[in-house]
Amino acid sequence: MDKLDFSQFQASLARDAAATTTISIILSIISLSLLCSTLTGPTTAWNPIAQYIRKRITAWRYLLNGPRLIEEGYRKSDGEPYEVLAPDSRYVFISSPKHIKELDHAPDAALSLLGAAKHMLQPKYTMNGFNWFERRGVEGIGFVRTLRTLLTNNLPQILPDLSIKSKTVFDELLETHPVVNGTRHSPVYPMLMKLVVQLNALALFGQELVGNVEFMSSALPYVEQTLLISEVVKLLPGFLKPVVGSVLSRRLNAQKTFFGCLVPATELRVQERDLKQLGHDVPKRADCIQWIIDTAPKQNPWSAERVINELMAIWFGSVHILTTTIVYAVQDLCLHPEYIDPIRRELESDYAEFERTAKGLPLLDSFLRESARLTPVESMSTRRRALQPFTFSDGTALNVGDWACSPSGVMMRDPSQFPSPERFDGFRFVDPAVLENLDRPLDPQAQPKTSQKPAQFTDIDSSFLMWGYGRMACPGRYYASAFMKVVVGQILMKYDLKLVEPDAPRWMTWRAAMLPSNKTTVVFTPRS
Repeated sequence: MDKLDFSQFQASLARDAAATTTISIILSIISLSLLCSTLTGPTTAWNPIAQYIRKRITAWRYLLNGPRLIEEGYRKSDGEPYEVLAPDSRYVFISSPKHIKELDHAPDAALSLLGAAKHMLQPKYTMNGFNWFERRGVEGIGFVRTLRTLLTNNLPQILPDLSIKSKTVFDELLETHPVVNGTRHSPVYPMLMKLVVQLNALALFGQELVGNVEFMSSALPYVEQTLLISEVVKLLPGFLKPVVGSVLSRRLNAQKTFFGCLVPATELRVQERDLKQLGHDVPKRADCIQWIIDTAPKQNPWSAERVINELMAIWFGSVHILTTTIVYAVQDLCLHPEYIDPIRRELESDYAEFERTAKGLPLLDSFLRESARLTPVESMSTRRRALQPFTFSDGTALNVGDWACSPSGVMMRDPSQFPSPERFDGFRFVDPAVLENLDRPLDPQAQPKTSQKPAQFTDIDSSFLMWGYGRMACPGRYYASAFMKVVVGQILMKYDLKLVEPDAPRWMTWRAAMLPSNKTTVVFTPRS
């Protein structure tokens, strides 16, 4: 497999992101600040205007301080709904089980997950012109069955290949990193992003596309450019969105390459579908391209272009959450090395069974859940965008365009749900019976220090909302959990690991997201 070099693209992307986003934010904040200072005098008539401008400044602050503002609102709300303003949205946060169930039961025509995703990703400018419907089910929901059932059921066939490729690609990436004082210093976020791209492409698209250098060279830039384009477009006035969005789409064109490389493979599958309906024999295939075609509406079969649009959305979502969660888990292993030995023993004895069944490894499972609890990818979950005015049972009202969501990050650190919530307790969620039957006692530092109901990483309830909730919960979470166990497991079985600067900042925030720092480096030392 040809090694991929993304350094030139990443440098260009960083310059574009800094120039576009930073200038937009700075100019807007300066303008608003000047207006505010002009309007905060003693004249009573100006007070409503001054208050409005202060609220807009707070909304712009959300971009860089989102998790903190969400947490502050939660601490003050005492379980009641509260609002947080962003430059482009009004978020109404709900946290009580009652409100979360009301949100889950709300009709899709009123509160839409797809509407929220469409606003977030701006697919018209990031997914080759795809302008999806905001209402669930208008064109079918085959992707849900693809991810929840077909992909999950095929994990025993997928995981062995992922394990082999994980070891090979990780070693190749490691060799590219500089040696400092006799040890290789690996920038863990960029490294694991490249690893995830390779493995995820194999699982979702198959070996043929993974061997296409042009396709793989666009797979990572497509994710990064989607983030950049969508953020810029969301911050623009409405009349500028089409102009700037179109310019950015032409200049940052990884989406065109990614789409174009998927066309021949997908058109072939669509032709095979049509031949099969006429009674011809066609090859049996097992990947997401085929499963989406097979689960698309029978009365109105999807075109190749429509199938690819769905694949692009799945690709973006999976790469982002997989990479970020794995990065924080690896960093937490460095910060809490007392958990490494028992997890390694579990891997050495049970990994083969995990590959065969896609189940098991409860110690690693709990560690991943605890890492995600304290360093979540996002500080909000259960996103819905109001397509119609909507009112909760307590009178909390949403206007068209407002969002209803849950402050999942701070909820997962609520002492009423998680004893000693700020403490990292890696085996917090392990069934006590599992710990009692270990072949040797745990290090005292690794012993669970809290009394917590056992849970699996993929479990969902109203206090752990990483995967969403209810009927809209993430259908790909079983694949994601197994994928993470493969990557972290292969690293642990082969390498010792250490953070170069354990006390250095490990992330930055943008909106509700906690983005891993590109500067965090880890030393991976082959085990003797």
